[in-house]
Amino acid sequence: MNLGNLRPTSGAVRKRKRVGRGNASGHGTYSTRGGKGQTARSGYRIVPGFEGGQTPLWKKIPKRGFTNVLRSEYAVVNVGTLNDCFESGARITPKVLRAMGLVDKLLDGIKILGDGELSKKFVIKAHKFSESALKKIQAAGGEAVSLLPKIEKKPGKKQLQREAKAKEAAEAAAKAAAAAKAEAEKPAKSEEKPKAEAKGKEKPKAEAKPKKEPKSK
Repeated sequence: MNLGNLRPTSGAVRKRKRVGRGNASGHGTYSTRGGKGQTARSGYRIVPGFEGGQTPLWKKIPKRGFTNVLRSEYAVVNVGTLNDCFESGARITPKVLRAMGLVDKLLDGIKILGDGELSKKFVIKAHKFSESALKKIQAAGGEAVSLLPKIEKKPGKKQLQREAKAKEAAEAAAKAAAAAKAEAEKPAKSEEKPKAEAKGKEKPKAEAKPKKEPKSK
């Protein structure tokens, strides 16, 4: 084999298609571009999903759900795996798990799940713990330390509105009860007043007028 008999692999090199060189070639006049118009121009490209102007399929089918951009994704490890890979009394942190190859990426944090049996005592530092994992760790005498900061949940707008409405209703009820009590006490006082007035307004007894003596003749 030498440079004189080297040949490219069959099918690797193809002849260029010569268009616009007469109708006898079969590639004349319209030069294999069909009719006139947009599709015959240079640079034309059909957009994926275009169906000639009619409503495309991707617009007809129903849409469901959404992509939550604030979603947190955690690397998970089960307590059974920890029980097999660590000795009792070990201090387990995300860096230790990464070094041991139990997680590929830390992502947004480490979450410990409760699958498997746990018979050893560990001090585990992770970002989240499932309820079953927490129970198993504490039952084995271990300690679960959360690496996430404690955030106090502030009441939302709707909750504040509900509390304000409840407060207003309680105040209105208290005012109504006070008004009803006041009205109930009024008749008793009004009955006492007339009696007192009647006692105070007793007419004095008329003094007996002296009898006039008859005039002597």
